[in-house]
Amino acid sequence: MATMAAFIPTLARMSPIHLTTTPQHGFCSHTPSYLPKPSSTRTKLNVCMVGQQPQQQKDVPQVGLKDEFPALAFLGHRMRIYSGSSNPQLADEVAKYIGKKTTNNILRKQFSDGELYVRIEESVRGCNVFLIQSTSNPCNDNLMELLLMIDACRRAHASQITAVIPYYGYARADRLIDPDKKRREALTSKLVANMLSEAGVDRVVVLDIHSPQTCGFFDIPIDHIYAAPVLVEYLLSKKKEFGEDKSKYVVVAPDVGGVARARAIAKALDDAPLAIIDKRREAHNEAKVLNLVGDVQGKTAIIVDDMIDTAGTICEGAKMLRDNGAQKVYAVATHAIFSGPATERLSSGVFEEVIVTNTIPIPEEKRFPQLRVLSVAGLIAEQIWRVHEISEIR
Repeated sequence: MATMAAFIPTLARMSPIHLTTTPQHGFCSHTPSYLPKPSSTRTKLNVCMVGQQPQQQKDVPQVGLKDEFPALAFLGHRMRIYSGSSNPQLADEVAKYIGKKTTNNILRKQFSDGELYVRIEESVRGCNVFLIQSTSNPCNDNLMELLLMIDACRRAHASQITAVIPYYGYARADRLIDPDKKRREALTSKLVANMLSEAGVDRVVVLDIHSPQTCGFFDIPIDHIYAAPVLVEYLLSKKKEFGEDKSKYVVVAPDVGGVARARAIAKALDDAPLAIIDKRREAHNEAKVLNLVGDVQGKTAIIVDDMIDTAGTICEGAKMLRDNGAQKVYAVATHAIFSGPATERLSSGVFEEVIVTNTIPIPEEKRFPQLRVLSVAGLIAEQIWRVHEISEIR
């Protein structure tokens, strides 16, 4: 105890750790009780394009200590962050935001017959483990790898295992009966939730899940966070192009199911007007646009969706908006799946910009000039920190 008492004042004399953000993002401020209180100047969560460094403001305290003394060397010595093979770049960004140099060591490989193999390369006994893995393409391999990672940590006596799933696959299979075909189908979203629970995960963190009711399929704690703060901040920076008067732009929901999401974005954009596209889905990945509810004549239209898969729905909606007098059309989505002809459709010139996040890695061959990729590493890192500290989640 005497040694610890002598160590704490020494730590307090070092550069303090201030994991704080501006209140408009809804984040809690957190500073260890034995460190100096932060000044009135707080660290702002800067929106930056993937691959760019955030701009640092003057007189703003930096997160982390010197390289030879990692930021969480004392507070987070029981924290382990592991990355699956789906999106290691995002996982590294999250680890660096928290104060680690990179993610912890884990061995992942695939045998010649397709079997997956996972091995934790260090002790996790009594540790708080976070596994970052999107179940994107190849979704079955990534899901199975996540299950193996959970099982490996459970058998290694981890204290708590949290699965951080930036993109939750199979969330679209959330109904037992198709109302159009009237046929029973697999409730895959619930099945995946059961698989994660049975594998031994204690908590799940998801980002902009396709169907919010999927959260009710879990029998364990689940935290649903939103990419809206990052997307809205970028859109606010484009207001000069949209027009300072909110009557110059309109937020558009691509279908009735996306009205709540679009309304939240519209409210954050100075309570902008809202329009709704009425569509009918004839088959999976096939939709037919029928009507437009709202006025887009002479305005900049911002279509907001949770994901872009084949881009058929959002491109048909953009063409309809152009036909109804919209001057410019922007596409905003959290998850860039970009399967099939998506890249060709999105780069055809119907959109001024296609704004997405890095929950799913986008290979070079699927990138195009109108594409803008924003990082959600800060949002995920803030949530991981709160779960680790068992603090209030707002």
